Amino acid sequence: MIDFYYWPTPNGWKISILLEELGIAYRTIPVDINAGDQFEPAFLAISPNNRMPAIVDQAPPAAYGAAPVPVFESAAIARYLAAKTGRFYADDARLRKEIDEWLFWQVGNLGPMGGQMSHFVNYAPGDHRYSEKRYRGEYHRCLGVLERRLDTREYLVGGQYTIADIINWPWVLIAKAMGQPLDEFPRVAAWRERVKQRPAVQRGVDLGKQWRGGEPKNEAARRRLFEQSADTARTSSRD
Repeated sequence: MIDFYYWPTPNGWKISILLEELGIAYRTIPVDINAGDQFEPAFLAISPNNRMPAIVDQAPPAAYGAAPVPVFESAAIARYLAAKTGRFYADDARLRKEIDEWLFWQVGNLGPMGGQMSHFVNYAPGDHRYSEKRYRGEYHRCLGVLERRLDTREYLVGGQYTIADIINWPWVLIAKAMGQPLDEFPRVAAWRERVKQRPAVQRGVDLGKQWRGGEPKNEAARRRLFEQSADTARTSSRD
């Protein structure tokens, strides 16, 4: 059984989709980021960066010993689950290397640039034209990287659907919602639709859809979400 700490965002969808694709038993534990759940001490013990998703594997592979195994950060979770099940990764060392490259590219480029773009478009008060322009440009650049990668292939690595596709796809799913049409990226648009048609992908995106949207529950929660510092986690439990 996998304990899955989750909220319905593109980062959460990376792992909800993978869990659905793998068909392994999991228990969803909501982490309401609008209420500040990610700063609770019990969650910080699993995910010290106060970010979901995270998992705790209650029945880990023998090499890890008998104790439950916590894993935080989406790329690490994806690699752990793929290695545990032997699915959506690769046996060939060169292909594993390429999958890892696209996992790390996503968590270092597409995800952060899309996340910052979303923040300045959807949440930041006031006029932030420079910031919005910069992150729109960076997100656009990342889509161009994917477009070139998909020039001669249907999936990102090895001609097959892997965790590289699973971890990148959610941040392309929301492109239009963030005001970035995919008309100039036809290969990305086709890949987006190809992945979207998978039943497990649809189930993963639908997980917890009743929790979507909303704003921070109060001013203290808003400050914890958008004005974090090294003191945030230390003080949140006393709010």
